[in-house]
Amino acid sequence: MKTLSSSLERVQESFDNVRDQLHEFEFSLGGNWDYDHGYFDRYLDEAHKVWLRIPFQVVTGRIDGDTESTDAIVEVGTPFLLKHVYNEGLDYKAEAETYGALIDQFQTPLDADAQIEDKWVTEATELLQKVEQAWVQ
Repeated sequence: MKTLSSSLERVQESFDNVRDQLHEFEFSLGGNWDYDHGYFDRYLDEAHKVWLRIPFQVVTGRIDGDTESTDAIVEVGTPFLLKHVYNEGLDYKAEAETYGALIDQFQTPLDADAQIEDKWVTEATELLQKVEQAWVQ
C-alpha cells in the first residue's frame, strides 16, 4: 500500500456529490462501504490487481449503498494505491469442506499488499490530479 497526498483530504460534502464526481472518473463504490465509512475504487490495470482507493468517513447521516440519493455528509480520507497478487488457476491443495465452502470460497492471495511499481504510482498520481482539478465544490 502507498498513500498519496491529495487536496481532497478532509474535504467534507454530500455523499451524493462525492459519488457523482468520482463516477466521472470510473470510481465505484462496489461492496466497499458500511453505513459510516467506505471506499471508492478505481482499477488501473486490465488484470484488476492495482487499485487507487479513496476512503471516506460519514460525518452526519447514513449511506445506503449506491442508491439514488442520501442525506449523508462525508469526509474524504487519504487516497492510497494498493496491489493484490492473486493465486490464479486451480488450487490443487484444496480439500472439500461443506462448512468451509460457505465461509471461504476463494483462495488466499499470494500477496495482498504487493510491491507497487513506480509506473502505477505515477499513473495513480496523474489520475488523482485530474480528479482534484475537476472537483466542483
